[in-house]
Amino acid sequence: MSSFCFRFCYNKIDVENLKKNKNNQFVQIKDLLKQARKIWGSRKLNLGQIVVCLGVVSGDICRLAREPKNDSDSDEELKKELGNLIFSTIRWCDDLGFDPEECVESAIGCQKKFKK
Repeated sequence: MSSFCFRFCYNKIDVENLKKNKNNQFVQIKDLLKQARKIWGSRKLNLGQIVVCLGVVSGDICRLAREPKNDSDSDEELKKELGNLIFSTIRWCDDLGFDPEECVESAIGCQKKFKK
């Protein structure tokens, strides 16, 4: 496993600071991107590197699905992996030159069309 994927999978985030800002409002995508850049710096991954990282997270989620355990540790690990996916995807959108908020808006529009 390459070093960027290892750091990606095992990085700890100050979750308490992510939940609400000073005005008791939920943090926006741009705030999450700022925090991601604090953690990872200006280094940007290319599409191939992002796909490898996605594979790592997907593999971890698949392992949890393959070997289900009904305990709080498994639930916490699944929450962590889904959080990794969300938080990292915001950064990856930016890495590829896309506005993460526009990407989310596009996805919402596509899912609404798909639902119909």
